[in-house]
Amino acid sequence: MLMKGVTLRGLEVFEALAESGSVAKAAEVTGLSQPAVSQQMRNLESALGVDLVDHGRRPMRVTPAGRSFLLRTQAVLRQLRLAQNELTVMDLTHLSTLSLGVIDDFDNDLTPRLVTILADSMTRCRFKLITAPSHEISAEIKARRLHLAIAASSGEVIDGIVEYPLVRDPYILVCAKGAAEAAGGVEPLMQSLPILRYDRAQMIGRQIEAHLARQKLAFAERFEIGAHLSLMTLASRGMGWAITTPLGYMRAGRYHDQMEAHPVPFKPFSRTISLFAGTDWADRVPRDVARTMRMLVTDMVIAPALTQLPWLEGELRVMEG
Repeated sequence: MLMKGVTLRGLEVFEALAESGSVAKAAEVTGLSQPAVSQQMRNLESALGVDLVDHGRRPMRVTPAGRSFLLRTQAVLRQLRLAQNELTVMDLTHLSTLSLGVIDDFDNDLTPRLVTILADSMTRCRFKLITAPSHEISAEIKARRLHLAIAASSGEVIDGIVEYPLVRDPYILVCAKGAAEAAGGVEPLMQSLPILRYDRAQMIGRQIEAHLARQKLAFAERFEIGAHLSLMTLASRGMGWAITTPLGYMRAGRYHDQMEAHPVPFKPFSRTISLFAGTDWADRVPRDVARTMRMLVTDMVIAPALTQLPWLEGELRVMEG
């Protein structure tokens, strides 16, 4: 039972106010009047016995106590929104067959959760799932062997395919723990140790190589690794450094106590993870799956990633579209 005075509406108002710093914007987000927003905040703070925001500043700032409470608030609201989404949005009972391909960056926890949600909604459906690197998933959707595909976007407009952006996944640099400090910084590290490259047959490898070339950065050829976890293993053991993404870094959780991540020391760049569907596929189904994926990614990937790498705030994020 919630403490008297702590309501879901109050939590929603606090989240909106913490993000915007403005009563007017919080009112717009929540659909309440400005006086109602102020009253909800007064009720919540009174119930908790602490100030969650500094009301004397413009824009308003979250207090230290408010920052701690905000993390809990966001986690609770994400779970409630996801549960509501599962109950009211994912109605796939009309489908007779569904073939789905998902990028292997999600195969640890998120894909099983998505499959469980889909399976619960498809009581009479023949369901096929494949997980693979993005270039393989993209080839399958182009060949119309998949109904839906979740993969990194190449930026290419494909005839007969609709793209629904899901996640902005910025590129980061990873190396063994303490390696950058020992080398005197990230840039000296890049000169003293070899780059651990992704296989250029993979989309992630091609995107990284293209960006390095645009920055006129050249590194000796020594390692080119096809398996992501093998590449992360080499990085964690100090064999070199690698360019990857937060999704890739979080997938290698077993090595986090041996690794560290840094912003790339050159022009930032990112990839987009999207859901792809054929134009002949019912529009509601891909939109519902995309909405569910965004909520799952927020809860299971982005939130824990930002806890470990807070400097990615605003860079690693879901995309609406």
